[in-house]
Amino acid sequence: MNKLLAVLLIALLPAFSFAGEHGADLESVDIDVSDKAAMQDGAGTFVNYCMGCHSARFQRYERVADDLGIPHELMLEKLVFTGAKIGDHMTIGMQPADAKNWFGAVPPDLTLVARVRGTDWLYGYLRSFYEDPTRPWGVNNRVFPNVAMPNVLEGLQGRQRIGCKEVQRVEDGKKQYDPLTSTPQTHETCDQLIIVPDTGALTEEQFNQKVKNLVTFLAYSANPDKLQHQRIGTYVLLYLAVLFILAWLLKREFWKDIH
Repeated sequence: MNKLLAVLLIALLPAFSFAGEHGADLESVDIDVSDKAAMQDGAGTFVNYCMGCHSARFQRYERVADDLGIPHELMLEKLVFTGAKIGDHMTIGMQPADAKNWFGAVPPDLTLVARVRGTDWLYGYLRSFYEDPTRPWGVNNRVFPNVAMPNVLEGLQGRQRIGCKEVQRVEDGKKQYDPLTSTPQTHETCDQLIIVPDTGALTEEQFNQKVKNLVTFLAYSANPDKLQHQRIGTYVLLYLAVLFILAWLLKREFWKDIH
């Protein structure tokens, strides 16, 4: 019993540590791993902005191309920049020793990051970088304070700072509205993330969608067989339902003459 309890506690330790890292409330994001268009866009963002430092070494280019509906020739032309073959793993050329020397830590592999961190965490993290001149890369993060990573998506999002902004008042977890006009009640707070106008290539809505697509791809990468598992689970439940009906009819036939 004690061994079982110890195993459960060890399994839960990562969840406790991640909860403690959250420097901001996480916004829920609806991820659909059946949306191939979103995953294709996310794969492009991952290769262009993430794979300079992060690998996905448990994933293969061929598997990604087949699952996302990308022709192999197009995959090699648009998403493979290392000379790798279509059947190779999605690894990078950066050596761990060099990465540790440059960044202070080896950038983690991202194949399973969505399963470890969660999609809400990733979505919030990628949108929460802000300018901080005290940090080595000049940026910090609200979700993961003092993270040793540059804001690689700054060119798309724009420069983000902490400043004052009118936000809706929230009390006891509920948004507050004027009882007469039903308009939102707002107040000014000076701990909000604000994007400097005209410093990013995308609007706020476009950037949020871009990040959502990237998180969708990472969610797929962490569990490529999720949709297949769901289909198999549906078939199993239908089989059990039919089996239950047959078992009940058989039981009724056996017991019909017993009073």
